[in-house]
Amino acid sequence: QVQLVESGGGLVQTGVSLRLSCAASGRTFSNTAMGWFRRAPGKEREFVATIWGGDFTDYADSVKGRFTISRDNTKNTVYLQMNSLKPEDAAVYYCAAGRGGWGSRQADQYDYWGQGTQVTVLS
Repeated sequence: QVQLVESGGGLVQTGVSLRLSCAASGRTFSNTAMGWFRRAPGKEREFVATIWGGDFTDYADSVKGRFTISRDNTKNTVYLQMNSLKPEDAAVYYCAAGRGGWGSRQADQYDYWGQGTQVTVLS
């Protein structure tokens, strides 16, 4: 059974950093695109970042330059380093495993999802 488990969320002040982790089990995802999405209260789920292939990455404009997605295939784990957090980054963050090897900003291109981890940023 495939499982994605996020961790690392929390309540922080504006400007600080957090690192989210997504531990995958049930299969190897080294050749699969992985992504992070988020959903803020009252808003639609939105794309945050994706990683695929030889560590190709793509980011939403709102996080570019502040967030970094990475992966450790030996641990079957994907990370999201979030720096200079802003109140508008507050959301539940979800990890997702893609349908294939190419990264995508579209949620429907991801087959497996974690339960999410809450990030709250105080202004």
